[in-house]
Amino acid sequence: MEELKQSVCIICNEPKAEGILVVSEFICEECEAEMVRTDVQDAKYPFFIHQMKQIWYSKNA
Repeated sequence: MEELKQSVCIICNEPKAEGILVVSEFICEECEAEMVRTDVQDAKYPFFIHQMKQIWYSKNA
């Protein structure tokens, strides 16, 4: 059986096999889909912004 490499999602902090890389940080498919559907008025929007800033901070560290 082939084992899939899992990466930890920068949004949900869960290990997942499928997702995207933004700069050098992993975002799982579920979080990507949820972020795309989230309206700026949604209560979860600031959380997503905060988590996405981690990409900027790690790139400029």
